[in-house]
Amino acid sequence: MTTEIKKVGIVGAGFTGKQIAAQTALNNFIVSVYDPNSTILENAEKYIKGVLKRNKRLDAIQNVLYYSEIVKALKGVDLVVEAVPENLELKKKVFSQIDDITPAHAIIGTNSSSYPVSKIESAVNRKDKVLNLHFYPPIPTRPMVDIMRGSETSDETFEIGKNWIKNIGCEPIVVKKECLGFVFNRIWHTARKEALNMWDKGYADIETIDTAWKIFTGMKMGPFVLMDGIGLDTVYAVQMSYFEESRDPRDKPPDALKQMVEKGDLGMKTGKGFYTWKKKKKS
Repeated sequence: MTTEIKKVGIVGAGFTGKQIAAQTALNNFIVSVYDPNSTILENAEKYIKGVLKRNKRLDAIQNVLYYSEIVKALKGVDLVVEAVPENLELKKKVFSQIDDITPAHAIIGTNSSSYPVSKIESAVNRKDKVLNLHFYPPIPTRPMVDIMRGSETSDETFEIGKNWIKNIGCEPIVVKKECLGFVFNRIWHTARKEALNMWDKGYADIETIDTAWKIFTGMKMGPFVLMDGIGLDTVYAVQMSYFEESRDPRDKPPDALKQMVEKGDLGMKTGKGFYTWKKKKKS
């Protein structure tokens, strides 16, 4: 196995994927960005170029390549970060594709918000080279990454993963023993679950809950603004993953949240979620 990461592939160029790509490019890596959706890929290119320009790293723009074909995108990569939607079967399918395409030495990481990589690793042969690499967007203001092993992840793979996280300017948050939700996301899950429960049961308005959170924590955003930013489809999927694991009725997300997702009120990306947002004008 190579001990140095030079080229990184990002599979999925959406909200988090494009941020991972930008953070990686800022720190002198070659980055290959793949998404089958041409609109998402174009938006990712605009975002990444904007980040590099604002950071006066115009030289790095040439090190980021964009592909709508996964085979071309993953040629010669040393590390792949999967950043597709939070759906276990989809992640397994993507992992299998990555395993078939990439060089034998390449490490495969998942940015899953909740699923341990041990639930995905059955889709690949290289079980010693898989990791959870979970980012917390917006990455520039939350530069930390959960890193967790699968059932057969080697010590070498784990150390290479930790070093890469440090080399892109982030803090490795080491999970010593496998758990659903990793480190901070597990804590955030508890707060998010209780916020949703209070809203669903009518105990308090979302504005009241957000205000209390901001005053107590000193954070600029409350849980409902945070959920709107993440995307309520993702929030619902993550909450369901906890419920499916525990089968505890208290972990099941409210039906009212499911109805918002089905209606298409997904938060900032659609202009409406718990709050109403102005959608960015197309340039």
